[in-house]
Amino acid sequence: MDVESIRKDFPVLDRMVNGRPLIYFDNAATSQKPIQVIDAIKEYYMNHNANIHRGVHTLGTESTELYDQARKTVAEFINADEREIVFTKNATESINLVMYAWALRNLGKGDRIVLSIMEHHANLLPWLWLSKVKGVRLEWLDIDENGKIPETELNKIDGKNTRLVAVTHVSNVLGTINDVSKICKRAHENGALCLIDSSQGVPHISVDVKKIDCDFLVFTGHKMLGPMGIGVLYGRGEVMADTEPFLFGGDMIERVTTTDAVWAKPPQRFEAGTPNVAGAVGLAEAVRYLKTIGMENVREHEKNLVKHALDKFSELNNVTLYGPEDPESRAGIITFNVDGLTSNDVGILLNEEGIAVRSGRHCAHPLHDRLGIPSTVRMSFYIYNTFEEIDRTVDVISDLS
Repeated sequence: MDVESIRKDFPVLDRMVNGRPLIYFDNAATSQKPIQVIDAIKEYYMNHNANIHRGVHTLGTESTELYDQARKTVAEFINADEREIVFTKNATESINLVMYAWALRNLGKGDRIVLSIMEHHANLLPWLWLSKVKGVRLEWLDIDENGKIPETELNKIDGKNTRLVAVTHVSNVLGTINDVSKICKRAHENGALCLIDSSQGVPHISVDVKKIDCDFLVFTGHKMLGPMGIGVLYGRGEVMADTEPFLFGGDMIERVTTTDAVWAKPPQRFEAGTPNVAGAVGLAEAVRYLKTIGMENVREHEKNLVKHALDKFSELNNVTLYGPEDPESRAGIITFNVDGLTSNDVGILLNEEGIAVRSGRHCAHPLHDRLGIPSTVRMSFYIYNTFEEIDRTVDVISDLS
C-alpha cells in the first residue's frame, strides 16, 4: 500500500485543526471519504437523478441501472447473491429489520437469544426490547482478561430453545476479532440462526458470507469510505424468502387490491418507498476503491499500525490498555485510559493538538460495566493513517496526567 498516495484522495486530511495538521483516529465511528466517492455522488445528482423502478424515461432507467449495479457490486464484495442484499439506512436499521420482520413473528416466551457482552447497542437494544415484549430470554457470552470469548462460553449456545445467536464480528471497543465461523457453526448445530454485526469487520477485513455461513450479516457504508445514510443487510436467500416485510408502501409489492396485496420477492420486499440511490452509488464506489487496494492489504496495514501502537504505548507508565495483546486477534483499534484523567479530558486535550479520537462508552455500556470502568479513549485506524501519526499521538499522551 502506498499510504501517501492514498492520503491524497482524502481532501479532509489537508485540514488544520487548532493550528495543527489533522490526525484522524475516529474511524470506528465514521471513516473519511475519498474524492472518488464524493465525485460519484455528485455525478449522480448532476446527471442521473430520478426515482427508480417507476418510469421508462432515460433518467429513470439510468438511476435504476446504477442502483441495481450498486447492489451487485456490494454482493460480490462479500460473496453473496445480489438478491440477498437489502439496502437500509445503516447497520442499526438492518438489525431492526431482522428483529421486526423475522424475530418478532417467530420467537416467543421461552426462546433464547445468545449475545456477547461486547455488543454495540445496535445489536443489543432490539433484542432487549424483544425480551420485554415477547418474553424471549437473553444469554450473554462473557469475555476473558484479554477481551476474547473463551471456548467454554460457546456452551451457552447449546440447547433446544436457542433460536438466534447475534454477535459482533469485531468489538468496536476492544478491537477483538471473533471467530464468527465457529459461532455460526455452533448455532446451526443447535438449530438456531446466526446474525453477525460486521460494522467493524467488512470495512477492514475480507468477509465471505458463504465461508462464515451466517444467516444474516449487517454493515454500514459510512464506516467503509462510503456516505452516511446507506447500510446493508445480507440475508440468506431461503430465510429471507420466508420472511414478511415490516415496512409497507411503494415499490415493495407485486399486486395490490382494496382487500389484499402480494409482496415482491426479496430484496425489493424489504425496501419500501424511495431508496437512497445516491447513497448506494457512493457505497458501490467505496467498495471499488477498497477492492483496488485489496482487503488483504488493508488488513495487513492495520495490523502493522496496531503492532506499532502497542509497542509505543508499552513505553508509557501513565496508560492502561484494554483488549487483545496479539495484533493477529485485534482490528485497528487501540482503547485506553490515562491515569488521573477522564476519557473526555483526554479527548479534549488531544483535540487541542489536532488529534481526533473517541471518548466515552462507545455505545457499549454493558461492556464497560463488565470491565469495571466508566469510559475509555479509543484510537481507531484506517488506510490513510501512518506510523508518524501514532508517534505524534503517543508523544502528546506521554505528557498528560
